[in-house]
Amino acid sequence: MSALPFDQEHANQALHELHTVADWMRWCTSQLEASDVYFGHGTDNPWDEAVAMVLQALQLPFDCPEFLYNTRLTTSERERILGMLQVRIGERKPLAYITHQAYFCGLPFYVDERVLVPRSPIAELIEAQFSTLLDPSNVGSILDLCTGSGCIAIACAYAFEEAFVQASDISLDALDVANINVQQHGLEERVGLIQSDCFAGFIAGQKFDLIVSNPPYVDAEDLADMPEEFHSEPEIGLGSGADGLDLTRKILQQAADYLTPNGVLVVEVGNSWPALQQTFEDLAFNWLEFERGGDGVFALTREQLVEYFQ
Repeated sequence: MSALPFDQEHANQALHELHTVADWMRWCTSQLEASDVYFGHGTDNPWDEAVAMVLQALQLPFDCPEFLYNTRLTTSERERILGMLQVRIGERKPLAYITHQAYFCGLPFYVDERVLVPRSPIAELIEAQFSTLLDPSNVGSILDLCTGSGCIAIACAYAFEEAFVQASDISLDALDVANINVQQHGLEERVGLIQSDCFAGFIAGQKFDLIVSNPPYVDAEDLADMPEEFHSEPEIGLGSGADGLDLTRKILQQAADYLTPNGVLVVEVGNSWPALQQTFEDLAFNWLEFERGGDGVFALTREQLVEYFQ
């Protein structure tokens, strides 16, 4: 457990002397700045983390009018914010696990420690309907492999209103969370959930126009060295062998069998991309670029996969 940057005396002082939303945003920012927390689960700096914490504690939207920042809080509201801050710093727990809410593609998702906190650059591709890789009007079936919370599958269902999205995961715990999110978004008729170890649970001959995957890809060395916040997340969703590529190899070797003739595979491998490129040095990966940051995401067509692995 990490030491708090404030003691009980200072906590009591804050409870009695900080009155407005803005007061608490400012004070929480200072405490986060003075702590050793890691930002990487939705925010990348103390101010944004503090704003997210305070607004969610008060059940206010992120786009709430700024004049509300000057409104005064009740004692119970101040205590709620302080309690969240103490858990965030003291336990180094990602904020999303405290509030049980994360955002992906501008959509809200329930999350807990059974799934990773959504944070993939693939969101940018979904919002653009993968239009640089395929014709969106020809997409009728999508597979989200290793779905976790279901955020990619659900965001794809919003982006492709005529498509059916199949979401799979090896973890029944993750699928329970994904089911909560499918129901909350009212997409039971358009997003299906299935337990599967890679493609093992799929029927032979089942085809998809687009396969998207954010599989575990952290290598063993990096996994051991990750900040404490990441150890709140399920290891099964992060690590994938010594080089982080155990599952990605399976996906590459098998994906062509589940893609339509013009189908496309999109996979995130994060910092393991150099190892992947070296392992499959003759495979012409299309490494994608992102306006909002992020890397380690590649695209391959079915034709490329068939040519390489036949």
